Amino acid sequence: MSLSKDALKSLALQASLSPQEEMLETTVKNKNLFIGIPKETELQEQRVALVPESVGFLVANGHRVVVESGAGERANFSDSDYSESGAEILYNSKEVYQADIILKVSPPNEEEISLMKYKQILFSALQFTVQPKNTLEKLIAKKITAIAWDYIEDENGSFPVIRSMGEIAGTTSFLIAAELMSNANNGKGLMLGGVAGISPPELVIIGAGTVGQFAANAALALGVSVKVFDNSLYKLRRLQNEIGRKVSTSVIQPKVLEKALRRCDVAIGAISAPNGRTPCIVNEDMVKKMKAGAVIVDVSIDKGGCFETSKITTHQNPTFLKHDVIHYGVPNIGSRVSRTASYSLSNIFSPLLIQIADSGGCEKLIQKSIGFRHGVYIYNGTLTSSILGEAFELPYKDLDLLISAL
Repeated sequence: MSLSKDALKSLALQASLSPQEEMLETTVKNKNLFIGIPKETELQEQRVALVPESVGFLVANGHRVVVESGAGERANFSDSDYSESGAEILYNSKEVYQADIILKVSPPNEEEISLMKYKQILFSALQFTVQPKNTLEKLIAKKITAIAWDYIEDENGSFPVIRSMGEIAGTTSFLIAAELMSNANNGKGLMLGGVAGISPPELVIIGAGTVGQFAANAALALGVSVKVFDNSLYKLRRLQNEIGRKVSTSVIQPKVLEKALRRCDVAIGAISAPNGRTPCIVNEDMVKKMKAGAVIVDVSIDKGGCFETSKITTHQNPTFLKHDVIHYGVPNIGSRVSRTASYSLSNIFSPLLIQIADSGGCEKLIQKSIGFRHGVYIYNGTLTSSILGEAFELPYKDLDLLISAL
């Protein structure tokens, strides 16, 4: 029996007025990650990207982690530490590079890139000096998505890894200077600390960023007289407010800086350079006028250094003497305290990996997170960093435009 047109309309109206099932937005399905941690091959790199506790946290959340044998030994983590945390220990680098996500501290060299698979995701530092044009071209050819962990921003617009490593470098640089001043290291036998009845040693810090702030904190805690120089009044004010102790500050004026260097026992170079070379602040004539036996720790040496007399040294031979001044120029100070630095890195990486999984994968997080996107310099084989593109004369595209086209 067929229904009339009016009857059909009545049924449709009744259906529209009936209670309807609520339509909720579907959530993104969590994605299980396959993470590989290869052994670092760079000469002075002693850190590891994930510590065993973080590996255990990731495995407990359903993710697979493979670790190359010996990856954590320089930070005093054994293979058994990792295996007991749920990681798979592999004895072949090629097998580790079969993971979907490779987590490294230092950038990959050509041999490591050859082991990487097509369309892999790489997390590592971005260092211009050890990432020449040909390594970038090899990553591009394999359609790699490469993310510089040191350029990832947090919700406040700061760089958590850079800040964390800066805190470690600042405190450690002062401790290094204290060691070099002792008789045991052929120093002039001066203790970097305040003693009743004795004038306190003097420390000059060039740079009021994170490194300078934490070096000043360590020095002031021991009673050292501290002077901080920077060309940013904002940074100088922030340093004074955050330290909360008496510290002398000044903009960088050559005559004032030269006078402070002549009187100081230790000078720490902590100028930051977001792009390109660190500006040379202290010329050779200024160094010549410093006290015999004074110490220079140039933390900025990884980007050229802010002392004209500085040069790169190694953990095995960390110092040299020039104009009777002890120079320390190791570029990777964090590796001197590799276990602490590894914990610090791991505390940032493990929540980030969980966030990637909760977002449905790395590509999904790149699309939704501006801060995470800031660290991407190669996206599916397309160079997205204008700095690298202009430096190496390689074609590049805007990442935001690439994502909007998806």
